[in-house]
Amino acid sequence: MTDRRLHVDPQLAGTLKALPMGPNGLFDLTDIPATREALLSFVAPDEVPTAVAVEEYLATRPDGPDVPIRLLRPLTAGGPLPVLVWFHGGGQVLGFAAQDDSWLKPLCETIGCAIAAVDYRLAPETQAPGAAEDGLAAWRWLGREAGRLGLDGARIGIAGQSGGGGIAAATALLIRDSGAAAPLFQSLLYPMIDDRDRTASSHEITGIGIWDRATNVLAWKAILGERYGTDDVAPSSAPARATELAGLPPTFIAVGELDCFRDEDLDFAMRLREHGVPVELHLYPGAYHAFDLFAPQSRLGSSLRANWLGYVSRQFAAAG
Repeated sequence: MTDRRLHVDPQLAGTLKALPMGPNGLFDLTDIPATREALLSFVAPDEVPTAVAVEEYLATRPDGPDVPIRLLRPLTAGGPLPVLVWFHGGGQVLGFAAQDDSWLKPLCETIGCAIAAVDYRLAPETQAPGAAEDGLAAWRWLGREAGRLGLDGARIGIAGQSGGGGIAAATALLIRDSGAAAPLFQSLLYPMIDDRDRTASSHEITGIGIWDRATNVLAWKAILGERYGTDDVAPSSAPARATELAGLPPTFIAVGELDCFRDEDLDFAMRLREHGVPVELHLYPGAYHAFDLFAPQSRLGSSLRANWLGYVSRQFAAAG
């Protein structure tokens, strides 16, 4: 159970009780194919009218399969548009690019940016660092095609949520190590970045009714296969293993107090600062994993969205 000293925020508690978690629930990773099907029905179709065009592309590359990209473009904003490369959540084993349309479209309109949602390959079919390599391919493709697409190739940031936050962080490392120009920023929402499960929060957060230690272990075993539990894991597979963080872009990190990723995220933020990377860090008391998704109208959920939107807006505006 969760440490008794830790209490769920009252506005979030009711939502947590209603979530279909646990065995045969939304995050039952003992049967990943069935859980993927369940997720399709759980994610409501986006039926709210918005002035946002949806375009589908394939990022081609010579060294692997093409990467599907779902490009959201506000119809009322003039170009060339800044771009947010987005990696969806799902523990790197679940999810799909279109799952976040309902809240990315309004964000796209508010900021006046395009959002390139990457349909990266999932584990266990594709183990790490396959998803990050897809991210690098998408990044390179956007850089090449920005002018043709009416996008601003000098203003491209990357962002991700949960498992997708880990992929965003790994992609930023691959971009740096390739010698390419760094993204404008990386924005990581409660990122999944450490396979070792050795932090205090990874032991504290169990049985809370949402992504916790047991689920996290199953996910990392799928992501790493036979490498799980060994030292044969590169930072491109688990970014918390990176020892050299200099040269990474300015970083936004947000995480809840009751998230099993809490301590790995706080440690990553502190080490980024030690290596000279500007960091904006937010810790939300009484908040569990993905609280802003499941309780977007709550005080804490609204706060995270406002802080994140403000950060992305400022980064794009400063480079405009």
